[in-house]
Amino acid sequence: QKALSEGALHLCMMGASLVDEAKGQDGGDALMLLEVLTPIIKSWPSEFALEANKWAIQVLGGYGYTRDYPVERLYRDNRLNMIHEGTHGIQALDLLGRKAVMRDGAATRALATAMGRCAADVIGDESLADVHDLAYELLAAVERYTTTTMMVGEVLKVDPAKALANAHEYLNMVGHTVVAWCWLREAAAARAALDGASGDDDAFYRGKLSAARFFYKHELPKTETQAK
Repeated sequence: QKALSEGALHLCMMGASLVDEAKGQDGGDALMLLEVLTPIIKSWPSEFALEANKWAIQVLGGYGYTRDYPVERLYRDNRLNMIHEGTHGIQALDLLGRKAVMRDGAATRALATAMGRCAADVIGDESLADVHDLAYELLAAVERYTTTTMMVGEVLKVDPAKALANAHEYLNMVGHTVVAWCWLREAAAARAALDGASGDDDAFYRGKLSAARFFYKHELPKTETQAK
Protein backbone atom coordinates (compact mmCIF):
# COMPACT_ATOMS: atom_id res chain seq x y z
CA GLN A 1 0.00 0.00 0.00
CA LYS A 2 2.73 2.45 0.98
CA ALA A 3 4.92 1.78 -2.06
CA LEU A 4 2.07 2.33 -4.52
CA SER A 5 0.09 5.12 -2.84
CA GLU A 6 3.07 7.25 -1.81
CA GLY A 7 4.75 6.65 -5.16
CA ALA A 8 1.57 7.87 -6.84
CA LEU A 9 1.46 10.93 -4.58
CA HIS A 10 5.05 11.79 -5.46
CA LEU A 11 4.19 11.45 -9.15
CA CYS A 12 1.28 13.87 -8.83
CA MET A 13 3.34 16.39 -6.85
CA MET A 14 6.07 16.17 -9.48
CA GLY A 15 3.49 17.09 -12.10
CA ALA A 16 2.33 20.07 -10.03
CA SER A 17 5.93 21.23 -9.68
CA LEU A 18 6.46 20.99 -13.43
CA VAL A 19 3.36 23.15 -14.00
CA ASP A 20 4.99 25.90 -11.93
CA GLU A 21 8.37 25.48 -13.63
CA ALA A 22 6.78 25.59 -17.08
CA LYS A 23 5.46 29.09 -16.34
CA GLY A 24 9.00 30.43 -15.91
CA GLN A 25 11.14 32.09 -18.55
CA ASP A 26 13.08 28.88 -19.19
CA GLY A 27 10.15 26.54 -18.85
CA GLY A 28 10.55 24.70 -22.13
CA ASP A 29 12.17 21.60 -20.64
CA ALA A 30 9.61 21.43 -17.84
CA LEU A 31 6.77 21.76 -20.34
CA MET A 32 8.20 18.94 -22.43
CA LEU A 33 8.40 16.66 -19.38
CA LEU A 34 4.89 17.65 -18.34
CA GLU A 35 3.57 16.76 -21.80
CA VAL A 36 4.86 13.19 -21.67
CA LEU A 37 4.06 12.69 -17.98
CA THR A 38 0.45 13.94 -18.12
CA PRO A 39 -1.17 10.68 -19.32
CA ILE A 40 0.92 8.78 -16.75
CA ILE A 41 -0.08 11.13 -13.93
CA LYS A 42 -3.74 10.80 -14.88
CA SER A 43 -3.77 7.03 -15.18
CA TRP A 44 -1.07 5.31 -13.11
CA PRO A 45 -2.27 6.47 -9.67
CA SER A 46 -5.90 5.69 -10.46
CA GLU A 47 -5.00 2.24 -11.80
CA PHE A 48 -2.44 1.04 -9.27
CA ALA A 49 -3.07 3.05 -6.11
CA LEU A 50 -6.55 1.48 -6.10
CA GLU A 51 -4.75 -1.68 -5.00
CA ALA A 52 -4.26 0.00 -1.61
CA ASN A 53 -8.05 0.23 -1.25
CA LYS A 54 -8.44 -3.39 -2.28
CA TRP A 55 -5.95 -4.55 0.33
CA ALA A 56 -7.69 -2.45 2.99
CA ILE A 57 -10.88 -4.39 2.31
CA GLN A 58 -8.98 -7.67 2.39
CA VAL A 59 -7.40 -6.88 5.77
CA LEU A 60 -10.85 -6.51 7.32
CA GLY A 61 -12.16 -9.68 5.72
CA GLY A 62 -15.93 -9.85 5.39
CA TYR A 63 -16.36 -6.65 7.37
CA GLY A 64 -14.36 -4.81 4.73
CA TYR A 65 -17.16 -5.52 2.28
CA THR A 66 -19.85 -4.03 4.50
CA ARG A 67 -20.71 -0.50 5.49
CA ASP A 68 -19.53 -1.04 9.05
CA TYR A 69 -16.19 0.38 7.87
CA PRO A 70 -15.55 3.12 5.27
CA VAL A 71 -13.13 1.14 3.09
CA GLU A 72 -15.82 -0.17 0.74
CA ARG A 73 -16.97 3.41 0.10
CA LEU A 74 -13.40 4.56 -0.43
CA TYR A 75 -12.92 1.78 -2.96
CA ARG A 76 -16.06 2.81 -4.88
CA ASP A 77 -15.08 6.49 -4.79
CA ASN A 78 -11.53 5.84 -6.00
CA ARG A 79 -12.70 3.42 -8.69
CA LEU A 80 -14.23 6.46 -10.40
CA ASN A 81 -10.76 7.94 -10.93
CA MET A 82 -10.12 5.41 -13.69
CA ILE A 83 -13.09 6.84 -15.57
CA HIS A 84 -13.50 10.58 -15.06
CA GLU A 85 -9.85 11.46 -15.91
CA GLY A 86 -10.09 9.41 -19.09
CA THR A 87 -9.91 5.65 -19.09
CA HIS A 88 -6.57 3.86 -18.82
CA GLY A 89 -6.84 2.82 -22.46
CA ILE A 90 -7.39 6.38 -23.69
CA GLN A 91 -4.39 7.66 -21.73
CA ALA A 92 -2.31 4.77 -23.09
CA LEU A 93 -3.21 5.70 -26.68
CA ASP A 94 -2.32 9.33 -25.94
CA LEU A 95 1.05 8.37 -24.47
CA LEU A 96 2.16 5.96 -27.19
CA GLY A 97 0.34 7.42 -30.17
CA ARG A 98 1.18 11.08 -29.50
CA LYS A 99 3.44 11.97 -26.59
CA ALA A 100 6.11 9.28 -26.95
CA VAL A 101 6.81 10.16 -30.59
CA MET A 102 6.09 13.89 -30.56
CA ARG A 103 8.81 16.07 -32.11
CA ASP A 104 10.69 13.01 -33.31
CA GLY A 105 10.83 11.52 -29.83
CA ALA A 106 12.00 14.67 -28.04
CA ALA A 107 9.67 14.09 -25.09
CA THR A 108 10.89 10.51 -24.67
CA ARG A 109 14.49 11.69 -24.72
CA ALA A 110 13.74 14.44 -22.21
CA LEU A 111 12.16 11.99 -19.78
CA ALA A 112 14.92 9.41 -20.20
CA THR A 113 17.55 12.10 -19.70
CA ALA A 114 15.91 13.38 -16.51
CA MET A 115 15.67 9.90 -15.02
CA GLY A 116 19.20 8.99 -16.09
CA ARG A 117 20.62 12.20 -14.64
CA CYS A 118 18.98 11.47 -11.30
CA ALA A 119 20.45 7.96 -11.20
CA ALA A 120 23.89 9.26 -12.19
CA ASP A 121 23.80 11.91 -9.46
CA VAL A 122 23.00 9.26 -6.86
CA ILE A 123 25.78 6.97 -8.11
CA GLY A 124 28.23 9.86 -8.02
CA ASP A 125 27.51 10.58 -4.35
CA GLU A 126 29.47 8.21 -2.10
CA SER A 127 27.36 9.18 0.90
CA LEU A 128 24.45 7.48 -0.88
CA ALA A 129 26.29 4.19 -1.43
CA ASP A 130 23.47 2.30 0.31
CA VAL A 131 21.10 3.12 -2.56
CA HIS A 132 23.53 2.86 -5.49
CA ASP A 133 22.02 -0.51 -6.38
CA LEU A 134 18.63 1.13 -6.86
CA ALA A 135 20.16 3.75 -9.14
CA TYR A 136 21.75 1.08 -11.33
CA GLU A 137 18.41 -0.74 -11.54
CA LEU A 138 16.74 2.48 -12.63
CA LEU A 139 19.36 3.01 -15.34
CA ALA A 140 18.59 -0.47 -16.70
CA ALA A 141 14.87 0.31 -16.68
CA VAL A 142 15.44 3.62 -18.48
CA GLU A 143 17.45 1.82 -21.17
CA ARG A 144 14.60 -0.67 -21.51
CA TYR A 145 12.13 2.21 -21.82
CA THR A 146 14.06 3.99 -24.59
CA THR A 147 14.75 0.79 -26.53
CA THR A 148 11.13 -0.29 -26.37
CA THR A 149 9.88 3.15 -27.37
CA MET A 150 12.15 3.22 -30.42
CA MET A 151 11.04 -0.26 -31.46
CA VAL A 152 7.33 0.42 -31.05
CA GLY A 153 7.75 3.84 -32.67
CA GLU A 154 9.06 2.21 -35.84
CA VAL A 155 6.08 -0.15 -35.92
CA LEU A 156 3.78 2.82 -35.35
CA LYS A 157 4.94 4.36 -38.64
CA VAL A 158 3.96 1.36 -40.78
CA ASP A 159 1.22 -0.38 -38.77
CA PRO A 160 -0.41 1.96 -36.23
CA ALA A 161 -3.10 -0.55 -35.25
CA LYS A 162 -0.53 -3.18 -34.35
CA ALA A 163 1.62 -0.74 -32.38
CA LEU A 164 -1.30 0.78 -30.47
CA ALA A 165 -2.58 -2.66 -29.53
CA ASN A 166 0.35 -2.65 -27.11
CA ALA A 167 -0.41 0.80 -25.70
CA HIS A 168 -1.86 -0.49 -22.41
CA GLU A 169 1.24 -2.47 -21.45
CA TYR A 170 3.46 0.34 -22.72
CA LEU A 171 1.77 2.77 -20.33
CA ASN A 172 2.19 0.33 -17.47
CA MET A 173 5.89 -0.06 -18.28
CA VAL A 174 6.57 3.66 -18.48
CA GLY A 175 4.48 4.35 -15.40
CA HIS A 176 6.36 1.81 -13.29
CA THR A 177 9.68 3.20 -14.52
CA VAL A 178 8.71 6.78 -13.67
CA VAL A 179 7.45 5.83 -10.22
CA ALA A 180 10.72 3.95 -9.65
CA TRP A 181 12.41 7.28 -10.42
CA CYS A 182 10.20 8.94 -7.81
CA TRP A 183 11.19 6.32 -5.26
CA LEU A 184 14.89 6.76 -6.00
CA ARG A 185 14.51 10.47 -5.31
CA GLU A 186 12.83 9.69 -2.00
CA ALA A 187 15.33 6.99 -1.07
CA ALA A 188 18.26 9.32 -1.74
CA ALA A 189 16.70 12.10 0.35
CA ALA A 190 15.87 9.66 3.16
CA ARG A 191 19.37 8.18 3.22
CA ALA A 192 20.92 11.64 3.30
CA ALA A 193 18.79 12.63 6.29
CA LEU A 194 19.00 9.34 8.16
CA ASP A 195 22.35 9.81 9.91
CA GLY A 196 21.14 12.81 11.86
CA ALA A 197 17.65 11.48 12.55
CA SER A 198 16.24 10.02 15.74
CA GLY A 199 12.89 8.90 17.16
CA ASP A 200 9.95 9.32 14.80
CA ASP A 201 12.15 10.91 12.14
CA ASP A 202 14.41 7.88 12.09
CA ALA A 203 11.41 5.56 11.65
CA PHE A 204 10.02 7.82 8.93
CA TYR A 205 13.20 7.75 6.84
CA ARG A 206 13.71 4.02 7.33
CA GLY A 207 10.12 3.50 6.19
CA LYS A 208 10.85 5.44 3.02
CA LEU A 209 13.92 3.31 2.31
CA SER A 210 12.01 0.09 2.94
CA ALA A 211 9.15 1.17 0.65
CA ALA A 212 11.61 2.10 -2.10
CA ARG A 213 13.29 -1.31 -1.89
CA PHE A 214 9.89 -3.02 -1.92
CA PHE A 215 8.96 -1.19 -5.12
CA TYR A 216 12.25 -2.04 -6.79
CA LYS A 217 12.02 -5.69 -5.77
CA HIS A 218 8.36 -6.38 -6.54
CA GLU A 219 7.10 -3.73 -8.98
CA LEU A 220 9.95 -2.51 -11.18
CA PRO A 221 10.82 -6.05 -12.42
CA LYS A 222 7.37 -6.14 -14.06
CA THR A 223 8.70 -3.72 -16.69
CA GLU A 224 10.84 -6.52 -18.13
CA THR A 225 7.75 -8.52 -19.08
CA GLN A 226 5.78 -5.41 -20.07
CA ALA A 227 8.58 -4.40 -22.47
CA LYS A 228 8.29 -7.71 -24.28
